[in-house]
Amino acid sequence: MSAILSADDLNDFINPGIACIKPVETLPQQQPEENANPYEVTTEDKVKAENAPPAQISLTDCLACSGCVTSAEAVLVSLQSHSEVLDTLDRYAELRIPVQDHVGATDGMNGIDEDGRIFVASVSPQTRASLAATYNVSEQQAGHMIAQLLSGPYGLRSGGKHGSGFTWVVDTNVMREACLVAAAEEVQQALKAPTEGQKKPILTSACPGWICYAEKTHPHILPHLSKLKSPQALTGTLLKSILAKKFGVPPEKVWHMAVMPCFDKKLEASRGELTSHSWHGREGEDAVRDTDCVITARELLMLAESRNISFPCLPRKPLAKQFRPPFPDPTVNAFLFGRRRTKALRDTSEAASSIGTSGGYLHHVLQTQQSLHPGSTITIHRGRNADVADYSVLSPSGKTIFKAARYYGFRNIQNLVRRLKPAKASRMPGANSRRPARKPGGGAGEGDYAYVEVMACPGGCTNGGGQIKVGDVGTLRQTGVENGSWEQEVLPAQREWLGVVDEAYFSASSEDEDVDGDADGDVNMDMDDAHGPSINGEARSDDVVDGIDRTYIHGILEHWSSITGVELEKLIYTTFRAVESDVGKESGGGNEMERVSALAVAQGGGW
Repeated sequence: MSAILSADDLNDFINPGIACIKPVETLPQQQPEENANPYEVTTEDKVKAENAPPAQISLTDCLACSGCVTSAEAVLVSLQSHSEVLDTLDRYAELRIPVQDHVGATDGMNGIDEDGRIFVASVSPQTRASLAATYNVSEQQAGHMIAQLLSGPYGLRSGGKHGSGFTWVVDTNVMREACLVAAAEEVQQALKAPTEGQKKPILTSACPGWICYAEKTHPHILPHLSKLKSPQALTGTLLKSILAKKFGVPPEKVWHMAVMPCFDKKLEASRGELTSHSWHGREGEDAVRDTDCVITARELLMLAESRNISFPCLPRKPLAKQFRPPFPDPTVNAFLFGRRRTKALRDTSEAASSIGTSGGYLHHVLQTQQSLHPGSTITIHRGRNADVADYSVLSPSGKTIFKAARYYGFRNIQNLVRRLKPAKASRMPGANSRRPARKPGGGAGEGDYAYVEVMACPGGCTNGGGQIKVGDVGTLRQTGVENGSWEQEVLPAQREWLGVVDEAYFSASSEDEDVDGDADGDVNMDMDDAHGPSINGEARSDDVVDGIDRTYIHGILEHWSSITGVELEKLIYTTFRAVESDVGKESGGGNEMERVSALAVAQGGGW
């Protein structure tokens, strides 16, 4: 795993369901003393005091047992680092993008190096916020700097064996809008007619740390989980499915890297459910991950440092036009790279708090419910801490129409899953079953909620383990910059620093960028409005909720399905499964820990 990862950084640790057996296995065996008389009675004063050495437990030990993370995941995670990105760029030449005509048709990929790859990247808004706060730039400028590193002439393309870079850098906020619309409709459908096996309330599934915890410790939660893919997974599916179809290449020719705020996203990328088999599966074909590699904000800086690139010195302007080829489908091109798609967030701190820094799933679901009930209002009841709250949509008469909640951090999540555990039927005739748990503010239990937004990190995704810590900011600001170019300042504590990052995250909505121009001021594409052109030339609809045109999003999703020939359900939904722990069980195949370590080292990883 990346050298940047240390135990101190992992604030989203998942406690195993069974006590760790490693200390027991490492206890020294008691050896009989030489020349010992078996008939001698040993007295207390003759016994030598012997202190057993402390048990040594490494990350490999933990990952080798599926109490938390499986062996396969351990190897896959170890491969996802900035080093893997550089090795891949040096291993494969960047494929030339064919010339497109006015309707988006291409001349295919004939005559292109068969070993080449199309490199694409997706970047989360939380990562941009972390870098923006670190270098005292706007969130928009941080995004330009990332694009310059990944695709520009002063970035990765300036070195390496092949001079390869990323052809497209996508903002995951774009696909997040699709996720929000689909999430709100999933909730509404569950209220009308739940699908088979689905239980109320629906719990978000975009946080991989939360999903890992649920699958391996609380299988009774699985029927509650939303089947919707996360923005990272959905972006990977869209990029690989469309590029493979348009260019007539297999999905493995498209290499997708995601820049995310937490290390758990590496686990998500390793899931067997998030591969080409779910939407492109053909007999005999190997599964290709929708996201090949995930790196964090700090690993992105290590990526630049490994190529002797000063990240803070990169241009803070959009890429020049020659480094931004249009996507092979004009409609999807406008959707992904049209005029800035951020919607106007509310200026009040109360509104920002209700939206949160984890994508705004709960906020959009509430806004959708309010739009379905004109005249209704939303009330908020704070829980025992800032990471717990419940929300109600009230009719004009004060009747509760819809209830939802937010649970952030594992301490709060444990309370949620405990209260959602099915009641045990009593064996005593006439006795009541276990009493239902109460919600934080009293009243009905968690089962009365229709939707709950669950995230592993306290404070949300801007507090992910891969984000830049305040202790590193001073050093990073001086790296590669001449002395005196940064003003000396007293940096806040980590808790206050998260507030600075959150401010950068929410500032994205207030940044005014009418069009994406190149470094010389040329416009890359024409826009009809802030959300790109309409579908099939039709005017934009009035079906706008929370700043998102739902009709437009539906049109984009249907267009995606039609051009790939894949059912929409296979593209945007996934599945979850209970994972049995093998803690304390006989492996039957030798020392599992040694096997995993050997595999990781052989592949260039390891700890």
